[in-house]
Amino acid sequence: MTDTPAMVEAFDHPAGAAAVATPGGAAGWRGTLLHIHIAAAASHEMEELTEARCVPGRGIEGDRYFAGTGTYSPKPDVREVTLIEQEALDALSRNDPPLQHGPLIVTPADHRRNLTVRGVPLNHLVGRRFRVGEVILRGGRLNFPCKYLEELLGLPVYLPLYNRSGLNCGIECGGIIRPGDTIELLD
Repeated sequence: MTDTPAMVEAFDHPAGAAAVATPGGAAGWRGTLLHIHIAAAASHEMEELTEARCVPGRGIEGDRYFAGTGTYSPKPDVREVTLIEQEALDALSRNDPPLQHGPLIVTPADHRRNLTVRGVPLNHLVGRRFRVGEVILRGGRLNFPCKYLEELLGLPVYLPLYNRSGLNCGIECGGIIRPGDTIELLD
């Protein structure tokens, strides 16, 4: 096993710390885990899993950030598990909003996030605890698109993914997750 990567506890991140004490956000939703992906190292192709073990303080077993070999691993941050909404990918395929020359097809294996979800308002989960199957996650900060992703995909995704590029989370209670698992707000 490699050295433990430098992770920031989700609610200690400035965004998570500010949000955790503030009431509000979306409630009454129930979402679904659609896909799980990991990559063994930076720039490697994403591998789809039928189940994954989530480990507090580390991430998803087998993933580049669990091993400390991700592109941004040298920079401590909240990235034990990253999520993105299928609804954002669907919007790109409709060119909604029309921020590029036409529709962009970004598959769950392309976007470099670990979990693709449906029906989950990720932008409202900073500073919140929620369950994915048996795993409890803490929303630490919103993820931002990067030029690195544009380079890997060869697609102009930076602007269309702005403010909907996903959520970086810490793992409070680990366990196994599988596609089809229910996702729900805890508090």
